[in-house]
Amino acid sequence: MSASPARLVVLVSGSGTNLQALLDACGESGYGAEVVAVGADRDGIEGLARAGRAGVPTFVQRVSDFDSRAAWDEELARVVEGHRPDLVVLAGFMKLVGEAFLAAHGGRTVNTHPALSPSFPGMHGPADALAYGVKVTGCTLFVVDAGVDTGAIVAQTAVAVSDDDTEATLHERIKGAERVMLVDAVGRMAREGFIVDGRRVRFGRTADPQ
Repeated sequence: MSASPARLVVLVSGSGTNLQALLDACGESGYGAEVVAVGADRDGIEGLARAGRAGVPTFVQRVSDFDSRAAWDEELARVVEGHRPDLVVLAGFMKLVGEAFLAAHGGRTVNTHPALSPSFPGMHGPADALAYGVKVTGCTLFVVDAGVDTGAIVAQTAVAVSDDDTEATLHERIKGAERVMLVDAVGRMAREGFIVDGRRVRFGRTADPQ
């Protein structure tokens, strides 16, 4: 990444609270990144409205508008590439990207998961953690690969599970920790650079594996 602010393309599917956290951080001097575009897989969501209020260009790519999931994935990859991103952030984006997207943006696309990977993959991390009876869960930021929540881990934050937690209360605390983790890690990736070395992600432009 260059000395100029890193270019972020953020993909959303809902309210965009993680997006808002990134927009707020990018407005701070020295954060090192700017959101240059926000994309979504559906219209009329608050995430797009947040981008609009911030003056950030938006685009929508609905799967239903394409003959196949592969065609959607190829077009999503093309549109994202048009914004010349240094980093693509999936911020509550509820679609799995495919081969074409990973071919174009693999190694520089990150996503969050509401559990401490590799535990409790999939869409029900907080509920699965409660059902298993763990005392500590949390959130993970990872580099997206072809699996489900299986990519190399960038950052993790632990969240204690209370005896009286419900799925809703636990998930709310995880989401709060997730926003802090995302802002911190993306800022470091932007300012310091990073390398993906197998299962390890190292910050720094010149970091060599030990």
